[in-house]
Amino acid sequence: MVFSSHIFLFWFLPIALLLYYAVPKSWRSLTLTLQSYVFYGWWNPWFTILMLVSTLIDYLSGLVISRPGASQKTRKAALITSVVSNLSLLGFFKYAVFFSENVGRLGEFLGLGTIAAPDFLTHIILPVGISFYTFQSMSYAIDLYRGHAEPARSFVDFACYVSMYPQLVAGPIVRYGSVADQLKERSHTTEGFVAGFTRFNFGFAKKILLANPMGKIADLCFEAGSLNAPLAWVGVLAYAFQIYFDFSAYSDMAIGLGRMMGFRFVENFESPYKARSLTEFWRRWHISLSTFLRDYLYIPLGGNQKGRGRTYANLLLVMLIGGFWHGAQWTFIFWGGIHGLSLAFERWWREQVKIPLPGWLGWLVTTLVLLITWVFFRAESLEVALNYLSSMGGMSMGGETASVLSAIVFEPTNITLLIACGAVAWFLPNTQTWLREVNGWKVAAGLVLISVSVRVMGLQGFNPFLYFQF
Repeated sequence: MVFSSHIFLFWFLPIALLLYYAVPKSWRSLTLTLQSYVFYGWWNPWFTILMLVSTLIDYLSGLVISRPGASQKTRKAALITSVVSNLSLLGFFKYAVFFSENVGRLGEFLGLGTIAAPDFLTHIILPVGISFYTFQSMSYAIDLYRGHAEPARSFVDFACYVSMYPQLVAGPIVRYGSVADQLKERSHTTEGFVAGFTRFNFGFAKKILLANPMGKIADLCFEAGSLNAPLAWVGVLAYAFQIYFDFSAYSDMAIGLGRMMGFRFVENFESPYKARSLTEFWRRWHISLSTFLRDYLYIPLGGNQKGRGRTYANLLLVMLIGGFWHGAQWTFIFWGGIHGLSLAFERWWREQVKIPLPGWLGWLVTTLVLLITWVFFRAESLEVALNYLSSMGGMSMGGETASVLSAIVFEPTNITLLIACGAVAWFLPNTQTWLREVNGWKVAAGLVLISVSVRVMGLQGFNPFLYFQF
């Protein structure tokens, strides 16, 4: 079930909200938990068992870690249990096929013959959102061990935290400490509900009216046999807009839904395409993931406290892991590697060269690097990515295919939408800034937007959120 679907909008959400507000306050966390399991099990009921197993392991690990009088050895064993179990679940379902295929290729390269993977690996289905809820659940045990959070009041509270359907399958990654008090007691007001509903409406419109049309242009270009340079650049620009508006729209809707139920989730985007460096970009893009990687990986590795070379190596390693987290493909590893090298280079430039770039030049260089790296993120293989980059470099004229495709891609409607996306991404305030104060006309604008979007959605057909695959 996705937010941009009739069954969610007109059936699940109204019923869920009605039940949530109908039960006594003391039952609302349990009600939300059960609703979330229904929401998650809509794709495949068996997936709920995995989430429940992860939840149980981390809750029990948390009990051991926070138990008065527990020895340091016992606490560390509980922490290791939490980390290993979550990473094992994630590793098996997301990366087993990748490793088996590459072990087979390595065997052939070394002349050892074909190393066949077990048949059952070919039947593995990746559970939706497993990368998000395992990170979220695991962070609870880590924070307890570090003393950064208090233990959950009950298993229901913790299960609610892990499974909340607004942000379950695509974030933002919420840390337990940020919602612990809200799980115990949260404010339900008409003003908060209206503000959340309006935020949801704006996010829904962003998804349907901006992200989806950009996705169609990107798909046409990336799936074409050959392209000329203008088409290639327009295609990757469309994909850059698609992934930003698609993912930030989900975050808007998740934050809005949470607000409708009294929760305040962390912001996940802060106009990332306005960034004037890759370092600044990662402070603005997928903030909950970048801060997660910083706090649970970069800093434990030593951060920038162990010398210049170690700092550069840490940046590269963290981004390689971040790329691999996004998907079990070499394209994602290359994407992460380029970002890691770019971040290390920027740090070296600041510390050694010490010549700041003009703001406009920094923005231009950053945007070019982002567009190039998005090619690896979108392409199905390294070969496709390199071919696409060669088209961007003008090494392919595209032939008759490009002529036909140009007539479709460069039609006035698409050009108008591209300009509108650029205006929103580069010049206008972001959603949270725009809706920091909600008044009557903004509420009315949100109602108009969702009304139009629902009509348009009926013409677009099914279009899932991009980050569901991660």
